[in-house]
Amino acid sequence: MSDDPKSGFTRRDLVRGSLVGAVGVAVGVKAPDAPDARIGPGAAPLELTVNGAVHRLSVEPRVTLADALRERIGLTGTKVVCGRGACGACTVLLDGETVCSCLVLAHDVPGKAITTIEGLAAEGRLSPLQEAFIAADALQCGFCTSGMVMSCQRLLTRNPRPTRPEIREAVSGNLCRCGTYNHVFDAVERAAGLKRADAGAAPDILASRIATPGSRLFSDPRVGPAIREAMDAEEV
Repeated sequence: MSDDPKSGFTRRDLVRGSLVGAVGVAVGVKAPDAPDARIGPGAAPLELTVNGAVHRLSVEPRVTLADALRERIGLTGTKVVCGRGACGACTVLLDGETVCSCLVLAHDVPGKAITTIEGLAAEGRLSPLQEAFIAADALQCGFCTSGMVMSCQRLLTRNPRPTRPEIREAVSGNLCRCGTYNHVFDAVERAAGLKRADAGAAPDILASRIATPGSRLFSDPRVGPAIREAMDAEEV
């Protein structure tokens, strides 16, 4: 066997190099941690853009958009009825699309444009759709009305002249326990200019019933005196 030392790269050198590399990786520079995006469980700052105005709040992560609108901002036009997205009463527009605000967390929508029923009126005047709802007698108890109006508003924004089946589809997620659906359809058609103001509109029910002094409502002792008094005041 030769006494000359071996030259070149040996298997021992390979093993030694692998071990050194592994140690180097293990003790290398640690990658920076990603920023912690978690909030809560306590109140955390939040900015919501509602009807064009910015509202700065501090709410817990569990607070829904519906509660933030009603309890924190004071916009109570948005109604909470079922609390699980089944009735549509809490419908608002989020970047122009309808959502059930009882199912959306307030901390999930900063930077988005939120529109509530209060945002449809401008300079103290109701929107044409809101006026059409009143003229067509499309509301009774009122719990579903704001959500119904918002769904119809979204429809008219996308489709200014909808057909009745399209109106029916637009409000399919809004439950009216009073059953005013046909009046809602009439209201949307009026707002869209598909129906004349004097065609198919619900008349003033009270006025139509008291037009003749001999009508049953006029002679009803429970309400007749009040009706006659109101009529006399109008004449004055």
